[in-house]
Amino acid sequence: MSADIANINHVALYVNDLEAARDFFITYLGATSNDEYHNPTTDFRSYFLSFDGDTRLEIMTRPGMEDRPKPFARTGYAHVAFSLGSAQAVDELTARLKADGYEVLSGPRTTGDGYYESCIVALEGNQIELTV
Repeated sequence: MSADIANINHVALYVNDLEAARDFFITYLGATSNDEYHNPTTDFRSYFLSFDGDTRLEIMTRPGMEDRPKPFARTGYAHVAFSLGSAQAVDELTARLKADGYEVLSGPRTTGDGYYESCIVALEGNQIELTV
């Protein structure tokens, strides 16, 4: 059986500090979290974070991961975007994150393709985009 339209079930992100990442998404983006999954054989740990609707982000960690530099001009996933519903919400959260010490890469601004957004280095060098 094939699907006519696919939906993204979740996006996964490896992090070094699982609890700090979980706290970031709960504190700033209103995520709700399931209970931690732990595989005692491999020491793999993860949470599924849920946002409005069916959108989920899996954050994961395991021992011995190599933390490589994250240059922004490369192939592969560049960022995860979060829709906040209004330009005012983008402005307010961008200001809050900046005041809390997170790097604002750009914005808030209207992009050439008409999106109102800001880009933040959120945690462990990973970029998020805040948009309307």
